[in-house]
Amino acid sequence: MSLSTEDRILGVLYGQSLGDAMGMPSELWPRSRVKSHFGWIDRFLPGPQENNAACYFTAAEFTDDTSMAMALADALIACDGQVNPEVIGSNILDWALRFDAFNKNVLGPTSKIALRAIEQGAPIASLENNGMTNGAAMRIAPLGCMVPTRSLADFISRVELASSPTHKSDVAVAGATVIAWAISKAIEGAGWRHITDQLPAVAKAAQEKRVTTFSASVAARVEMALQVVRTNSGVEHTMDRIYQLVGTGTATIESVPAAIAMVELAQTDPNRCAVLCANLGGDTDTIGAMATAICGALHGAENIDSALKAQLDSVNHLDFSYYSRALSRLRALEEEKHANQ
Repeated sequence: MSLSTEDRILGVLYGQSLGDAMGMPSELWPRSRVKSHFGWIDRFLPGPQENNAACYFTAAEFTDDTSMAMALADALIACDGQVNPEVIGSNILDWALRFDAFNKNVLGPTSKIALRAIEQGAPIASLENNGMTNGAAMRIAPLGCMVPTRSLADFISRVELASSPTHKSDVAVAGATVIAWAISKAIEGAGWRHITDQLPAVAKAAQEKRVTTFSASVAARVEMALQVVRTNSGVEHTMDRIYQLVGTGTATIESVPAAIAMVELAQTDPNRCAVLCANLGGDTDTIGAMATAICGALHGAENIDSALKAQLDSVNHLDFSYYSRALSRLRALEEEKHANQ
C-alpha cells in the first residue's frame, strides 16, 4: 500500500519526537558513560539527575529539539507557508521563556546568544549568527515536510531563512539543508539509496552558496559517514566507528553526517534507529531526532511502534495529526503553485 503525503509527514513528526525522547536520557554523555550507566537503552527513560542536560525531562518527553521544530511548524502554519524569520524567532523565544531555557542547560551557545539578541529587540537581519552548532538542523524537519524539492536553489533559500533567527553560517545551513532535503525527497516517495546519492551534491551547493567559515566539507563528511557504515560490519563495531571517526558532538559537521550514518545503519527502520541513536553517545537526542525523522518520512507513521506513539502522545500532549494535516495542505499549495507557473 502506497503511503499518503500526510502519513509520511506524520511519520516525520512522530519520528522526530521519538528519536529525541529516546535519546534524551543519554544526551551529551560520552559513549563509555552511556554504556556504564544504562547498559542498553531500548525504551523511554527519564533523564538521570546526574545528566545536567536531561535532568529536566520525564520518560518519553521530548526536548528543545522537537519544541523548536514545533515552533517552526507553528510559524509556517501561521504565515500560510511563508518562511518569516521574525515569526520563527519570536516563537522560539516564547518557548525558551516558557521553559526557562536560559537558566537550564538545554540551549546551545549559538541559539542562546541569538535569542538574547532577539529578546532585546535586535532585527534578525542584523544578527551575525555565524555559529556552527546543529540548532538549525535539529528543528528543520517541518520545512522539509512543507517544501518540495523541485528547485534546489529555492529549497536552500527557504532553509536559510528558516535557520536565520539563530544560525546563518554556511555549515549550519548546509547541515539543515541535508536533513530537510532527505525528508522532502522521502515524502515524495524516493528510496533511501536514491536520496543518499543526492545528499553530497545538495550539501555542497548549500555550503558554497555563501561561504562564511573555514570548515571541513559537509558533503565530504556525509560521504565518509555513509562509507563508514557500508564498509564495516556488526552494529556495535560500526557505532564505535561512527562515534570515533564521524563524531557525534553538537557541531553540525559531526552530528548531521552521524544522523545520515544512523539512518543507513538502522536500514531506515524508525524504531530501530531511535534505539541505536540513544546508545551512540554524544548528542544522542539531536542525532536521534534528525535520523528518526528521516526514517519516519520513508516509512510513515504506521510503521512507528503504536505503543511508543501512545506514550509520546500521553506525555507531551501534542496533536501531531493537526500538524501533519496543516503541513500536508501547505505542501499541496506549494505543488499547485509550481504547476500553475
